[in-house]
Amino acid sequence: MFPALLLAFREGLEAALILGVVLGVLRRTGREDQARFVWLGAGLAAIIATAAGVGLHALGVAFEGTAEEIFEGIAMLLAAGVLTWMIFWMASRGRTFQADLERDVRRATLGGGGRWALFSLAFLAVVREGVELALFLTAAAFAVSVGATVTGALAGLAAAAVAGWLIFATTTRLNVAVFFRVTSILLILFAAGLVAHGIHEFNEAGWVPAVVEHVWDLNPVLDEGSVGGELLKALFGYNGNPSLTEVVAYLGYWVTISVGLWRRNPQPSAPVPVTAGD
Repeated sequence: MFPALLLAFREGLEAALILGVVLGVLRRTGREDQARFVWLGAGLAAIIATAAGVGLHALGVAFEGTAEEIFEGIAMLLAAGVLTWMIFWMASRGRTFQADLERDVRRATLGGGGRWALFSLAFLAVVREGVELALFLTAAAFAVSVGATVTGALAGLAAAAVAGWLIFATTTRLNVAVFFRVTSILLILFAAGLVAHGIHEFNEAGWVPAVVEHVWDLNPVLDEGSVGGELLKALFGYNGNPSLTEVVAYLGYWVTISVGLWRRNPQPSAPVPVTAGD
């Protein structure tokens, strides 16, 4: 449940921030009459993202045996890939998020196709977050029950909606760079677990050799079927008796991401707080 809650909160809050910035610019420029096109774009995007999530889940349920293991493995690695892209995007764009978005909104309102531009801006922003979340939740549901995943996702989206409203209806300020940095750490942990779990499914399907079936066995100490084991499995891809290729994939992902982020190492700059009135 917690991974789904975290992912839904992260994606939902980013969507809320985007909509809040767009609506804030419209309010400051006296174009509030065009806000309905923003909401229309966001609403259509939410419907499409929900349909994508239902479709992905239905597709996964349709498979059985080896085909199911292969589908789950591919879904987990694909989700890990998208998460990785998000992590690097946040590392490079987090500090200029609000400024870049406000520039796009002003360009849309001042341009010739203002209404369509605003609709498209809201639609593309929300549909991207929504489809990403649908993919993440599909992968997360393979590690925990569907009910727990849906419950966590709904709780995360509700929390994101409340947080977004508080940020833009009060004087609360959100340091976007810090928010992205903290969530990136949690997303790296989750993505590494998805990579390892994906390789585990490929081991089961015979696509990737285990090399060593069980490098160690911690189940007598912390059974992966226990409450604690299930929680760690959902959060970090815990496996009490992983294969060698699982361990190599997990560590390899960590090393690759760490080196990649270290090489980027953007120069520190002033934090960018987000409010509706800035």
